[in-house]
Amino acid sequence: MRQVVARPDRLEGEVTPPGDKSISHRAAIFNGIAHGTARVANYSPGGDCASTLRCLRALGVNILRDHSGPRLLTIHGTGGVLREPVQVLNAGNSGTTMRLLAGVLAGSSFLSIITGDSSLRTRPMDRVVQPLRAMGAHILGRHGNSLPPLAILGGNLRGIEYTLPVASAQVKSCLLLAALLAQGETVLHQPAASRDHTERMFKAMGAHLEEEGLTLRLRPGGLAANDIRVPGDISSAAYWLVAACAHPNARVTVRNVGVNATRTGVLDALRMMGARLTVENPREEGGEPVADIVAESSSLEAIEIRGDIVPRLIDEVPVLAVAACLARGETVIRDVAELRVKETDRIKTVVAELARLGAEVRELPDGLVVRGPVSLRGGRCQSYGDHRLAMSLAIAGLVGPGPVEVQGAEAASVSYPGFWEDLALLAGRGAGVAA
Repeated sequence: MRQVVARPDRLEGEVTPPGDKSISHRAAIFNGIAHGTARVANYSPGGDCASTLRCLRALGVNILRDHSGPRLLTIHGTGGVLREPVQVLNAGNSGTTMRLLAGVLAGSSFLSIITGDSSLRTRPMDRVVQPLRAMGAHILGRHGNSLPPLAILGGNLRGIEYTLPVASAQVKSCLLLAALLAQGETVLHQPAASRDHTERMFKAMGAHLEEEGLTLRLRPGGLAANDIRVPGDISSAAYWLVAACAHPNARVTVRNVGVNATRTGVLDALRMMGARLTVENPREEGGEPVADIVAESSSLEAIEIRGDIVPRLIDEVPVLAVAACLARGETVIRDVAELRVKETDRIKTVVAELARLGAEVRELPDGLVVRGPVSLRGGRCQSYGDHRLAMSLAIAGLVGPGPVEVQGAEAASVSYPGFWEDLALLAGRGAGVAA
């Protein structure tokens, strides 16, 4: 599928992004192994979170769609006693599904095999495999046990003390899930802060979790089912925030966005660039901070992004690169080598596709450099099946003078099935987008 996006004269309106992917994954998995029944509202409609539900059902979790509300699930927890799957579990394109479920499966006394699509089968899993093996799980995989499919014979785990080599919410969450069913305490030392949705949800569900700075201590035990309303995904909101700030005539309001401080690096980066952002109606829902965000046309300046802020905006780097094209000066983004092992090598593909549109951009081993401002001339681009690249290229079409044709536009549905409809809404009667 292709979409052609052209810059409208005015970009304005209100949108509500889909439920946060990270929180949706966790709400389903944690309640799936908990004691009791929970309702999860505003569950992400994207393909990745659907993969998590499919795998949980194959493990014996009863999950029902509740038609009394939009994207509402009723999850009957298993109390941690899952059913041995009769078929290979398929995580689709979702690295979060595979890494978090690896922790659950490592603690379950049966054999399971989990795989994914061709892209996921190239993504490294050794960051979770090595510590899970140290806890006592038997795990085999391709390429020296580092690539999917993974065959996991779980059970009889023991708690460990482990220092994460990088700040990773997925690795941390995987090990905490395994630790629930291990013998003895598990202690995790983090090199830097990463998103803390797991810690918040574990505490709300009664886990014996203690935090001491960047160190986590978890004693084994069960979780109690907990009703959750998932806030809007700030990674999805980021596209509209960048579009509004980079467009010459724009004012956009994004409603019900999760503003957890471990996820708001994109807001900090845009503010450093001079973006006009206003956070309104701050509140808390289900233990997570939520707000509405208003973004307006701004005069953007180049910045440097590196270090501790990176885990807080890693998913937003492609769209921030688009913002950098419109900013005055040289924007340098470093310490994001992890992007090379996402759905695509996101450093290489972002550089290649923005250069195709006329951007002055070059690749670094661990990042990229963008010099602006430039008038993005438009052209035909490829998504390479990467949802974040597809949506970022669409934003380039919204803010640049030349229309952008996005090939493989359907990739956006992995995280944001309504993306193209919301784009048309903000552009005004569909003026900005054509199939």
